[in-house]
Amino acid sequence: MIEKKTTVLVIGAGPGGYVCAIRLGQLGVPAILVEQRHFGGTCLNEGCIPSKALISVAKRKEIIEKAEDFGLFAEFKGFDLVKIQEWKEKIVSGLAGGVKQLCKANGVETILGKASFIDSKKVKVSGEEEYEITAEKIVIATGSETIQIPPFPFDGKNCISPADALSLKELPERLAVIGGGYIGLELGMVYAKFGSQVTVIEMMDDLVPGFDKDLVRPVASKLKKMGVKIRTKGRALGYEETAEGLKLNYEWKGKPQELLCDKILVAIGRRPYTDGLNIEASGVVTEKGFVKVNDKMESGVDGIYCIGDLTGNPMLAHRASRQGEVLADILAGHDVSYKNKVVPAVMFTDPQIAGVGPCESELVEQGRELLVGKFPFAASGMAQASAHTEGFVKVCADARSREILSIYIVGADAAELIGEAGLAVEHGMTLDEVADTIHAHPTMGEAIAEACMAADKKAVHIVNR
Repeated sequence: MIEKKTTVLVIGAGPGGYVCAIRLGQLGVPAILVEQRHFGGTCLNEGCIPSKALISVAKRKEIIEKAEDFGLFAEFKGFDLVKIQEWKEKIVSGLAGGVKQLCKANGVETILGKASFIDSKKVKVSGEEEYEITAEKIVIATGSETIQIPPFPFDGKNCISPADALSLKELPERLAVIGGGYIGLELGMVYAKFGSQVTVIEMMDDLVPGFDKDLVRPVASKLKKMGVKIRTKGRALGYEETAEGLKLNYEWKGKPQELLCDKILVAIGRRPYTDGLNIEASGVVTEKGFVKVNDKMESGVDGIYCIGDLTGNPMLAHRASRQGEVLADILAGHDVSYKNKVVPAVMFTDPQIAGVGPCESELVEQGRELLVGKFPFAASGMAQASAHTEGFVKVCADARSREILSIYIVGADAAELIGEAGLAVEHGMTLDEVADTIHAHPTMGEAIAEACMAADKKAVHIVNR
């Protein structure tokens, strides 16, 4: 047993933990970062980065196949899923190695092993060697894991997790997706573009519950054009292996149904991960797995802090990173706190959906009197020139103060445009402040200014109604 002492111990090297550790190193605070599996966490290794790599390849395939529409004649000879996976893994391994290198460059010690609390100041780490680490402060950043449901246990063969789906080396001819949220639709679209027959089964009345229907409609339309079958109000019950493939039994609109498929992807959400952490020994109290924290990320136990998915929704990498940055400043003695009003959300479907602030329906339920402006990309010169005319920008503002309360974007570059929207909402900008800011022409971003003008029926490039 190797005994170590440090000022701060960070458990979990995902986008919250490693960012916190690196910032601590920059601030001169001694820190040890412990990771159970792989540096960069789920996001880098089994989520955000590998999924976007596959999404980009699938999009390129689609562009080649449609090249004739633009007067380009290219012969598409097919694809090699094994080589695609090798390319993806090269990206992931390079970025993961970069995380370790950044830690080292900033004086952060890294240990690969499983952490388990002994008490509120001591943690045992089991890996190639065993450590007992005593720390003045401990940061729990263990993230989350995919939810499993009993009739569909992950076996890596028939029932697969999103992580499994990101590593397939053979294309399933028929893919069933249980869950019509972010992950299910992103991965379902990838494999539909590669050529799989995809069926999405979603329990709720609509895809992507929580988003307003008008935001999801362009994505649903694209899914339909791609031949993806959507079964909302559907409930997956179980499956059995047959000579013809996997027979998935489900209810749809109250009637029993059967679906033959080759793989079943379960993507119904995530839950906080603390397995084996022995968190009870630290004194930290969890509720349904989550830890309630204040704006200083304090857990309620002196010297123990929590960041990231463990602290509740929204369970997003960039929220965890921001919490990690703020917490590092707090632990370095700075008088700061986590005060961000909004966290942007992005769904990398085709088209993308990105939003910041409450949806229009939420604001209406709150009784807010609104000014709503909407500008379609079909009226954008840049969208026309780049053949990305699906979707729109929608801005909701307070009718009296004119403060922008939310901005939602559906379109090809929504993920890149949401930064400006976040800035506007976070800092309480008004419709006039955004509209009066000169936006470069021709760009997709002009649509944000036009949407702000549309709230006053003053958009230039559409007929205001």
